Amino acid sequence: MLHLEHLNLVVKDIETTLHFYKAAFPHWQVRGEGDSDWYGHPRHWLHFGDDYQYLTFNDQGEGQNRDLKGHDLGLAHFAYVTDDIDSLTARLVNAGYKISSAGAVSPYRKNVYFIDPNDFEVEFVQYLTDEPKLRNIYEE
Repeated sequence: MLHLEHLNLVVKDIETTLHFYKAAFPHWQVRGEGDSDWYGHPRHWLHFGDDYQYLTFNDQGEGQNRDLKGHDLGLAHFAYVTDDIDSLTARLVNAGYKISSAGAVSPYRKNVYFIDPNDFEVEFVQYLTDEPKLRNIYEE
């Protein structure tokens, strides 16, 4: 079996980025951090997560993230499953972040999208059934 261990993201500012992800994942912590050289450019990195998965943030990102409404190559969004989407949504809204999309209406799942401080779209989904056949219905 395979599972995703981490995503490595280049961000504008690590502290601003952490604000968003700490609100989304209050049980996660900084696992480690340090400084490196990325092809002649100094960079600070930080791992934020739990014992099994994490996000890597690398500072001093330059330029703009891709237009999410466009057709350019690049990351469209990434998603995390939660057991309590209402609490997660409330934490992010209370931290000052706006819902970018409410997601699809389904009797088997709820989802919501937010844009993080680096313009990455992050989806959060709560499944309302354990039955994969129902969780994965795409046309309702």
